[in-house]
Amino acid sequence: MITLTSRDNPHIKNTVKLKKSAKFRRESGLFIAEGLRVCMDAALSSAAIDMLFVTEQAVQKNADAFEKLSAAAAKTFLVPPELFALISDTQTPQGFLCTIKTLDKSAYFDTINNGGKFLALDNVQDPNNLGAILRSAEAFGVSGVIMSDDCCDVFNPKVVRGSMGAVFRLPVLITDSLGAWFSAHPQINTYAAVVDDNAQRVTDISFNAPCAVVVGNEGNGIRPETLGACKSKITIPMNGKAESLNASVAAAILIWEMVR
Repeated sequence: MITLTSRDNPHIKNTVKLKKSAKFRRESGLFIAEGLRVCMDAALSSAAIDMLFVTEQAVQKNADAFEKLSAAAAKTFLVPPELFALISDTQTPQGFLCTIKTLDKSAYFDTINNGGKFLALDNVQDPNNLGAILRSAEAFGVSGVIMSDDCCDVFNPKVVRGSMGAVFRLPVLITDSLGAWFSAHPQINTYAAVVDDNAQRVTDISFNAPCAVVVGNEGNGIRPETLGACKSKITIPMNGKAESLNASVAAAILIWEMVR
C-alpha cells in the first residue's frame, strides 16, 4: 500500500476528473465506485478494480473488508481525509473508493433473438433516477436495459452508488437511436409508457418475450421518433390527482408488471 499526501499527485487529479467528467470516463475507460458496500459489490461481481483509495480510519474500522478489496485491486493507496474529500462524491465519505475499468456487456444483446424482457430508457437525465431504475431492473429480473446515448452516463458516480451494485451485473446496451434499434429488431414487442387515458392499461397487458417497455425523459416523456417506433402505448392507471409519476417509480411499476 502506497501513501499519497499531495493533491497534485496524478492519481488524485485523474480520479477527481473521473468524478466530474463523463467525457474523461469514456476516454480513460475507468469509472468510480464509492462506499464500502458498492466497492465490495464490485469485487464480488469480478469487476476489474484498477485502484483502491482508503483512509486510515476506514481501514481500522473495516479491516477484513479492506483485505479483500486490497487483494482485488491492482493498486492500493492510503490517503488522508482531506485528499479523500477531493475525490469523494458524497457529503459523509466512508473512506473507501475504487476506480474500475469500464464494463462492456453489450455483447449480451447479440442473443436478443432468443427472447427476453427489456427496459428501454429514452433520454433519462437524473442520475438518482437512473441509479434507482437500474436497481429495480436487476431486483425484478429484467433481461437487460437499452439506453439512448443521451441518457445520463451510466457510470456517473451517483448512478453507480444508487444502483447498489446493479451496474456491475445488469446487461446494458447504449444506442444512438432507440427508434432505429427497435426498427432493426422487429421481433420485439415494444411498449411506450405514456400518460394517456386512451392508452392500454399496463395491468391489462400480457408481456410475452421478447418485449421492451420504454420510459421517457423526466420532463418531456418519450420523444416522438421513439414513440413512433413503438408498437403499442401503455399507461399506469392512477386514481389520484397527480398528473404523472417520478421516472424511477414509474419504471419500477412497469418492470413489475412486465416480469410478474
